[in-house]
Amino acid sequence: MKSICVFAGSAKGNKEVFIQTAQELGKMIASKGHKMVYGGGSKGLMGVTADAALKEGGEVIGVITEQLNRAEIGHKGLSHLETVPTMHERKSRMHELSDSIICLPGGVGTWEEFYESLAWNQLGLISKPIVLLNVDGYYCELYKFTKTAVDEGFLPKDTFNDFYLAESVNKSLDIILSFVEKDKSTWYKRLHRD
Repeated sequence: MKSICVFAGSAKGNKEVFIQTAQELGKMIASKGHKMVYGGGSKGLMGVTADAALKEGGEVIGVITEQLNRAEIGHKGLSHLETVPTMHERKSRMHELSDSIICLPGGVGTWEEFYESLAWNQLGLISKPIVLLNVDGYYCELYKFTKTAVDEGFLPKDTFNDFYLAESVNKSLDIILSFVEKDKSTWYKRLHRD
């Protein structure tokens, strides 16, 4: 069983397709027998994805900060909800509990989680597939910006090769299931290959 961490917005966005895709992702994770790990929220695309996975009978583990849980944002119906003191511990714990990452549309929190995960891959701290689910072209500009960083010499090509952009839920799961883990001990050589 793959354990999939889902990073997603605490808002639902302005298009129905965002909600539909979040529902499809949650349902697919559960129906394929995977465990879902996420930020533990009940709102936005995070809550939509968790609800869909739970409805399908899936196991859903949330990790939330004490601050957010006190604000009554924590999801009350999860298989398990862990509460941690800080955002740093939250992200670290979600990484510990998962072996792959799919990012739905979201704001700065989702972007930060995505880029930090990509940085951890680059530094050999982890070796996981990190997929941006490009719902209705949402992440096209982020992809172009990241490619510009390669072209301008600020991002190694090897790191960019870990940047997966998927146009569908099925494609995102295909990427995860076919991913081959890298030798984390060779991160420095890969970083300075060019």
